[in-house]
Amino acid sequence: MENILVTGGCGYIGSHVVLGLLKRGFKVTVLDSNINSSPLIIKKIRFLSSLDKNQFKNKFNFIKGDIRNKKLLEAIFNSNKIKNSKIEAVVHLAGLKSVKESLINPVEYWNNNVSGSLSLFEVMLKNSCFNLVFSSSATVYGNPKEIPILENSFTNPINTYGKTKLTVENIINDLANKYFEELNIIILRYFNPIGAHFSGLIGENYNFSSGNIFPNILRVALKKEKYLKIFGNDWQTCDGTAIRDFIHIMDLAEGHISAIEFLKNNSHVSLTLNLGSGVKTSILDLIKNFEKENHVEIPFKYFEKRPGDTPILLANCKLAENTIDWKVERDLAEMCKDGWNFAKINSHMF
Repeated sequence: MENILVTGGCGYIGSHVVLGLLKRGFKVTVLDSNINSSPLIIKKIRFLSSLDKNQFKNKFNFIKGDIRNKKLLEAIFNSNKIKNSKIEAVVHLAGLKSVKESLINPVEYWNNNVSGSLSLFEVMLKNSCFNLVFSSSATVYGNPKEIPILENSFTNPINTYGKTKLTVENIINDLANKYFEELNIIILRYFNPIGAHFSGLIGENYNFSSGNIFPNILRVALKKEKYLKIFGNDWQTCDGTAIRDFIHIMDLAEGHISAIEFLKNNSHVSLTLNLGSGVKTSILDLIKNFEKENHVEIPFKYFEKRPGDTPILLANCKLAENTIDWKVERDLAEMCKDGWNFAKINSHMF
């Protein structure tokens, strides 16, 4: 398995995954519509890849397009076949991802996230591409009844974004049952990725993720906003603010590499895995850590809770650690430092 298609490869998670795949020697084709990302990231990926004596030259290709375009998908698979470099696996990251936006524009979310995935899976199967890593989300758990959350915990998403992710998971599981002899799949349920690549060249762009807490902290730190909005201070938690499981983006990206390596070396795979740090961090804890590590002040004000939010999300990641030989290597301090480094270098993106 040498040639990988990464949908949504220009995004926050996708760009770090693509860079990691290239460094492991894979050939990567990126398909991205750039609705929620910038094509400028391609130059940065090429630059970072070229630092290792150009060993990745001619192993990286970018195509702008939408996964709902089946003709385009067919062309991508066919062109690689003609070059005797068949696409053998897909890392499917493309999709809309804002909880708030999904409640405002549910039709757009169902169309993009579910219809787009169906188009992709249809073309994959038609072209005998049977290895898939799917980007899912901890939002599929809704308001979890047990903490930390196991992969077999009850799923009951409370927002449209989470519902679309769980629907795609169900489609994938149906396909796995139908094509159990051929199809190898790993579903990765993300918790809360923050931080950036240590170079400061790639990270989370505020323009495409304004609903996420960390880019908003960075915006306040850069003095582009007077204060941070915290939604809710009366959650049933230690300090009244929501508790999340933050994971460094590089650890999350390496989880995808480990998943691809596992698919490469095993057959008849059907796994659903949590990717998080397993560490409880309240919103106030995150702010305090950011201030301490970066010597900046983050003023904040409390606002009403947002529809679709949950009080606590915390992962049990033992299954991923024991199955695909992956574990987190970076703590909250490193997340805060690397994220701030990215923001200072790329302040124009905030």
